[in-house]
Amino acid sequence: MTEHKTGLEDSFVLKGHKKLRCGYTTGSCAAAAAKAAAVMLLRGAPVEEIALETPKGILLHLLIEEIEMKPGTGPYPERVRCAVRKDGGDDPDATHGLLVYAEVSRRQEQGIFIDGGEGVGRVTRPGLNQPAGSAAINSTPREMIRKETEQVCREQGYTGGLSVVISIPGGEEIARKTFNPRLGIQGGLSVLGTSGIVMPMSEEALIRSIEAEMRMLTAAGAEYLVITPGNYGEAFAGEQKGIDLTCEMKCSNYVGETLDLAEELGVKGILFIAHIGKFIKVSGGIMNTHSRNADARAELMAAAALRAGADASLARGILDTGTTEEALDLLAEGDGELYGRTMEEICTKVQFYLDQHTRGSLETGAVLFSSVRGKLGETETVPDLIRKINGQKERIHL
Repeated sequence: MTEHKTGLEDSFVLKGHKKLRCGYTTGSCAAAAAKAAAVMLLRGAPVEEIALETPKGILLHLLIEEIEMKPGTGPYPERVRCAVRKDGGDDPDATHGLLVYAEVSRRQEQGIFIDGGEGVGRVTRPGLNQPAGSAAINSTPREMIRKETEQVCREQGYTGGLSVVISIPGGEEIARKTFNPRLGIQGGLSVLGTSGIVMPMSEEALIRSIEAEMRMLTAAGAEYLVITPGNYGEAFAGEQKGIDLTCEMKCSNYVGETLDLAEELGVKGILFIAHIGKFIKVSGGIMNTHSRNADARAELMAAAALRAGADASLARGILDTGTTEEALDLLAEGDGELYGRTMEEICTKVQFYLDQHTRGSLETGAVLFSSVRGKLGETETVPDLIRKINGQKERIHL
């Protein structure tokens, strides 16, 4: 038996020395299932495979599963339900392998009516891709579904309307492990995709998730945000008294992109709460803190110590350390004032590069901490930012 070819056999990305396979989005699955169901509804015969042109221009050939054709009064079925299995390629995708169903039926009103069923989330807050109350089927998948089903109607000479309901059994449980509950999408997964194709380990997808959360917060009235790179920062922020975390979110390694998005969305200020291991890099102007882009943690710590008055021997010792925690231990063994001055130097440089990146378009500040030593320092702007963050609480409607 020959292996089914989807059209993605030559589509891959290189990460390091690995060739990673591309996949197709939940949006492509939904559109393909809807197209196949519409064909079966209007022709009255099963379809085993469907062709789908993605917005990226790649033609997919997808297998159709779980076909259910409810008999009607005439030769054609009353409604048809079928599914396409999600293939995320080599991307670590929570939806990989799920069946995405479309149920299609005729309706008297013209046009294509699209809704979500089991396992597809509902938007509960403004500021997201779809209005509150709508199924969490984003605009590109909606357009793909509409385009494909309208084309089928034209080909079959059908002039009525169609109802398309997308469902993802098991989606509600999986959605709990995603950003959806945090974004205000309840009860299931989002049907996503702007290109129709999943690019493995895509930075763009991560940045878009940051944008989605920021849009939701600004739509709720937030002007000032608390942002942490990851779980350590989030946990440390939660332990701090006197900082309202209603508008807290994560930015992963994408400090520069987060600042750019904030400027675009009209955010007035950002307070970063970050582990020294991440933000020591920002003190050198490194705005993507992933280790594959740049490291220089020891070099930047040594430079800060030298500016604070350390001797060459201590600086060389810092350069030989493997982690920022080790470097802090070495600093702490000596002059306590030198340790404090070094943290001040780092905070000053962090503020300098945040300001340089934003060109004064928004207020920024940072609190730096260590997992072992707790709070290490903060930029001069922090007290005023905290006051503004706390002052907006009553205006936020989440």
